[in-house]
Amino acid sequence: MMKRFRDKIVLVTGSSKGIGAAIAKRLAVEGAIVFINYSRSLDDANRVVKEIKEKGGIAFPLQASVDIEVEVKGLIKVIVEQYGRLDVLINNAGIYATNRLEAFSDSEYERHFNLNVKGLIYCCKAAVPAMPKSGGSIVNISSSVTSFTPANSLIYTASKAAVDSITKTLANELGGRNIRVNAVNPGLVITEGVHDSGFFDSGFKTHIESITPLGRIGTPCDIAPAVAYLASDEAGWVTGESLIVGGGLH
Repeated sequence: MMKRFRDKIVLVTGSSKGIGAAIAKRLAVEGAIVFINYSRSLDDANRVVKEIKEKGGIAFPLQASVDIEVEVKGLIKVIVEQYGRLDVLINNAGIYATNRLEAFSDSEYERHFNLNVKGLIYCCKAAVPAMPKSGGSIVNISSSVTSFTPANSLIYTASKAAVDSITKTLANELGGRNIRVNAVNPGLVITEGVHDSGFFDSGFKTHIESITPLGRIGTPCDIAPAVAYLASDEAGWVTGESLIVGGGLH
């Protein structure tokens, strides 16, 4: 496999499992030094680090809740103290849940927007000064719900629509620093979080499979290569884009 990330310092938020873990493993295989961020799952983070090291990669676990700015600052500080810079930020940490309109609550709104939106902004704000003068890359993990807008996903879809807008805005704002900002918008992917969210309830999984051109839902390994491309120098003239990876479902 190509070593597109040889000696690149990479932070993947929320990477102790699911899509984040798959991204971290993919970038490590391609030569990146990867920091595995987790909020609560130290055992899961250590397992990802172990798997990366067993394949000859370099990885470290780092705890931080990305919706708490002081913890985000501490996270970046540790990376800079160890390696002097951060080359790539993958904003993967997020939550999702089904919510009917009549079930809307301030607490659910704040839970989604604090992590999916504010936490992502905290990470960008802290990471940009740590990126070298030669530039860097930010890849935000959004969602294909922003284009196919499924029922009963009001708060989650709104939070990811914000991520799409932030991606384009920061691409314009940071282009002069040669920092590229893109998003990958996964379709329905089999992860622990999706099982917990309720998205597989009431035949939703079967319905999505039936309307997806490629006839199946995704796996984390379907998403990681797209993230690797956008994060790499091969995408050196790509910024402000949102790439839907969802089996053709828009």
